[in-house]
Amino acid sequence: MQTNELGEGFGEWLVKQVKRDDWIGTLAKSAKADFRFRANSTPDDLRKRLQEAGAEGDTFEALDDAEVEWLSAE
Repeated sequence: MQTNELGEGFGEWLVKQVKRDDWIGTLAKSAKADFRFRANSTPDDLRKRLQEAGAEGDTFEALDDAEVEWLSAE
């Protein structure tokens, strides 16, 4: 499993973002509410799930932003 410099997997990091008042926070809330989302989910896992659910482009942009922020977390 890929982790950031803090040793956090993407899913683990994302669920900690639920209190944010931005697109990443919205994404985190949606992921946390999805019974198939797991703390060990990768950005690609979530991308696949969003495609299956018919998500719109803004959601994928939020995921891209979240992935960049997760990878740069120190």
